[in-house]
Amino acid sequence: MPEILTDTVGAFIPGPRVEIAGSPTGPLADLSFAVKDLYDVAGQPTTYGNPDWALTHPVAAATAPVVTALLQAGAHLRGKTKTVELAYGLTGENIWHGTPTNPAAPDRFPGGSSCGSAAAVAAGLVDFALGSDTGGSVRIPASYCGTFGIRPSWGAISLAGACGLGPSFDTPGWFAASAAVLARVGEVLLPEDAPGTIGPLLRPEQAWANAEPATAAALAPAFTALEGLLGRARRIEVAPAGLGALYEHFRCVQAEEAWATLGSWVAATKPEFGPGVKERFEAARAMDPAKASAGRAFRRAFQAELRALLAGGAVLAYPTSPAPAPKRDSSQAEQNAVRERTMGVTAIAGLGGLPEVTIPAGRAEGAPVGFSLVAAPGRDRALLALAARLTEALGR
Repeated sequence: MPEILTDTVGAFIPGPRVEIAGSPTGPLADLSFAVKDLYDVAGQPTTYGNPDWALTHPVAAATAPVVTALLQAGAHLRGKTKTVELAYGLTGENIWHGTPTNPAAPDRFPGGSSCGSAAAVAAGLVDFALGSDTGGSVRIPASYCGTFGIRPSWGAISLAGACGLGPSFDTPGWFAASAAVLARVGEVLLPEDAPGTIGPLLRPEQAWANAEPATAAALAPAFTALEGLLGRARRIEVAPAGLGALYEHFRCVQAEEAWATLGSWVAATKPEFGPGVKERFEAARAMDPAKASAGRAFRRAFQAELRALLAGGAVLAYPTSPAPAPKRDSSQAEQNAVRERTMGVTAIAGLGGLPEVTIPAGRAEGAPVGFSLVAAPGRDRALLALAARLTEALGR
């Protein structure tokens, strides 16, 4: 088994670490991994980032199939990682378990909700780590911590044995320190791709305009290198109504689903929540059904347009996040502003049910920023292969 490293960044949940040896042979036999603490591991509590959740739920009777698949492929489990409470936040803050340090920018948040998984990979504590992504919970921490990350096509991998938030958006995802390891995990977990080529390249102008100038400048070389692989990009608009409309429709549908999924427990238990999480659940409880219905109608039309655009193998490329991670001393109002601006971009793949891979392709303001590749549903493996080619072209 690989050596167990000391958790210097607070990535793992408090208490003794759960460790399980993987199969002695298999495609991942030389790798170690961690799992976000919303996946069940038999005999262990699943705290979902909140002490009241842990107190009101029994230890897991079975291990989530996605975790079992990794163990059977030979990977060694090194522990469960911290999450934002009930996975409902993008900064990575958790007042109960402690907010992990961002190894790439210690004065900034690590991103959430898969904060511990991103920090564990960025600190070199494990080779890869399992997270989950509803509104950006893998993509944003990967961007903030300078790791590779993937949100697969919605529905490509089972979420049995995992706590839910917004079921029509929720998907497993994972972080890795290299494009090669990211792809190796994909070979175990992902179904085979639909046949077809990858390309041409499309540049969504709103996503680039939404980015801070320093972020766009830091990622320009990656875009140029990608044009070298796929040919000159065609400039397009993916959201004629604006990214703000994408965020609003996503927010309303997600909130309705979050309350439908977790509201009964929240109402019965009256748990204590940290900053921001309480307010989001209060907003979810009060969500106007008409707004959520309008959001679902918008999503159906948006999905149809995106899937037609990408059906021939086209790839979208744009900044994963508009800016580096917020500073840890940012006010709640500043964090909310970043959240809205960020989720207008993450909602492209979220509403579309699309696979998105983010690679650490630059730094702005002294901190990492990620570069995203997005393709049609079912092109996950091709997207991972393209990420590996791009990383090689960038000399990383």
